[in-house]
Amino acid sequence: MAAALHLTGDSDADALLTKDPFALLVGMLLDQQVPMESAFAGPAKIADRMGGLSVRAVADARPDELSALFAQPPAVHRFPGSMAQRVQALARLLVERYDSDASRLWTAVDESGGTPDAKTVLARLEALPGFGAQKSRIFLALLGKQYGVEPDGWREVAGPYGEPGSRRSVADVVDETTLQEVRATKKAVKAEAAAKRKAR
Repeated sequence: MAAALHLTGDSDADALLTKDPFALLVGMLLDQQVPMESAFAGPAKIADRMGGLSVRAVADARPDELSALFAQPPAVHRFPGSMAQRVQALARLLVERYDSDASRLWTAVDESGGTPDAKTVLARLEALPGFGAQKSRIFLALLGKQYGVEPDGWREVAGPYGEPGSRRSVADVVDETTLQEVRATKKAVKAEAAAKRKAR
């Protein structure tokens, strides 16, 4: 069972993330080139404008109308058109492969008929539109650390994002203090990468 998430600074937006796996997936998808809180508040904005956050409703929406909905102030993302397309692609994949149920990414039985392990869950995440290797590992760590979803071997498969007590990603944010600690870590990593590029 998921613990109450605290990712946005808005209790209603956090409540939606806590109870709705699709909302959490969408927030993770939106988490690029915008502040984390803004990304994870996006699902609540979509839900408000669509009268709820339904996988099938998003999948079936007219693309131009969905883009307009994303662009409506305050915009869901700084790139509303492209992100509307990605969110719709995500919803359509969930309809086609997972019976419109995002939680089946980590609950649907594997090929052997057993409970999916972390490698299986990671492979499913990496197959989603907009989810690369890093984003998928971060989301796996978020599931394990805060969402009560702990497939066998999740810490190892999530890599450094699965480490207990780390401050590397959204998976480690539980309050304002940890948010600032994660931001500091990300800033240091970027600075180190920039220094290495300059040294070449």
